[in-house]
Amino acid sequence: MNIHILWIDDEVNMLRPHIIFLESKGYTLHTATNGQDALELIQSNRYDLIFLDENMPGINGIETLKLIKELRPVLPVVMITKSEEEEVMNRAIGSRIADYLIKPVNPNQVLMSIKKVVHHRQILSDQSTADYRMEFGKIARQLDEAKTFGCWTTIYRKMVGWDIDLCQSGDEGVREILTYQLNEVNNEFCKFISQRYLGWFAGDKAADERPLMSHQLLRAKVFPLLAASDAEGDKVAFLLIDNLRYDHWRMIAPIVQEFFRIEEDEIYCSILPTATQYARNAIFAGLMPSEIEKLMPDCWLNDEDDGGKNQHEEELLRKQMQRSGVGASLFFRKMVGLDGGRQMLGELSKLDSCSFAVLVYNFVDMLSHARTSTEIVRELADDEPAYRSLMRSWFEHSDLLELIKELAARRFKVVLSSDHGTVRVSNPVKIVGDRNTSTNLRYKTGKSLTYDARSVFEVRKPEQAYLPRTNLSSSYVFARNRDYLIYPNSYNQHVKYYRNTFQHGGISMEEMLVPVVTLAPV
Repeated sequence: MNIHILWIDDEVNMLRPHIIFLESKGYTLHTATNGQDALELIQSNRYDLIFLDENMPGINGIETLKLIKELRPVLPVVMITKSEEEEVMNRAIGSRIADYLIKPVNPNQVLMSIKKVVHHRQILSDQSTADYRMEFGKIARQLDEAKTFGCWTTIYRKMVGWDIDLCQSGDEGVREILTYQLNEVNNEFCKFISQRYLGWFAGDKAADERPLMSHQLLRAKVFPLLAASDAEGDKVAFLLIDNLRYDHWRMIAPIVQEFFRIEEDEIYCSILPTATQYARNAIFAGLMPSEIEKLMPDCWLNDEDDGGKNQHEEELLRKQMQRSGVGASLFFRKMVGLDGGRQMLGELSKLDSCSFAVLVYNFVDMLSHARTSTEIVRELADDEPAYRSLMRSWFEHSDLLELIKELAARRFKVVLSSDHGTVRVSNPVKIVGDRNTSTNLRYKTGKSLTYDARSVFEVRKPEQAYLPRTNLSSSYVFARNRDYLIYPNSYNQHVKYYRNTFQHGGISMEEMLVPVVTLAPV
């Protein structure tokens, strides 16, 4: 690609050595000695970058910059000046310059500025590609040594980082390698969960290795902050964003950091099924699902029961607080969709009279489901990078971000987390059940389930996983990695409809490895 550069300086003849140097690097240079001539050149030529002297007779650099931006709003301009005054820098930066150099400049400084402004994305892409190729073997070796949950969170963080870094790579080969390795890593993670999950609840040696899980989340991460706040007078908020994956958190973290300092950035393990009915109720109750059904039967509905499965979250939370001796004044609000967020923003004064705010925001889950049922959303979020980009774009303009700003302004310490993630499914697996079998595509519960046991993680005794048993022959099966469970009836139709949709309820890193972040207002 031939890069065309315009250099505007009333002493441009003094810059001849710089121009010769840049031309030797393959750049095409044009020059102008004043703003008026430069504007005429810009109107009649295509330029990729402009170097602009700040102090010129006639139309000075700042005025020329404004006129350039009127003609070519996205054309990058590098300001060059003798002045080190902060006011001059602020005026230039406020006028949307791409870089700022102080005279005298040497050729390598100029070259570095060009690379930073013009070649930045390509250089990052090339370097990321080279770095990942070197890292590929290290990750493969880490898989062989991944014996604990902590090992898997380390691997997952790395894979998410590479997925984000390489999403803009023009190297299709390295993207294919990454996709292959992501699938391999997820397959190994599913084996790990299948081998260890039941042992975490069995009281044997594996129980000592059990990670922080849904039913322990508030006791481990939120209640200790409330105890400290009693002495310090701080306020605490627990913000649960339904269906927020770790890579989604990575996308919105830079925005959140404008208002909060990240004190802890960790990952916990969602219980199975990784579905709202189970995981979120476990969070607020501080109990596993079968314990909720036994101790608070009025607060639990099984899959085949009619009615909303998450209608008692505040009641479950209050009872957990009572058992844990937490006496903070509670404000609880669940926000569903856009209207819920707007309504909450109109009632912010209620936050002033509480010491503990619990806010549940459901829009991300709605976005995931809309991608399945709405063609235009499916088109906008065609793959993982597009889904992340759509999620970030929504967040930047959402009521949720306004709520986060208000929590910072009111000096709340915030624990931000989710109940589970979601995974894009691609591989159908046949399963047969009776009319009362649950409808979720990532797990099934019911009696007389027929399936290939090699393709799923099966829990024949639900009590081993602290899951409710609706009848004596009930069992649970969970899809792994990118599988989804489909009945033989209208098989091809359902396979096509649900392929490449985002689902949750089963076993994958995306669903089970959930961010939990502690934020302090800046």
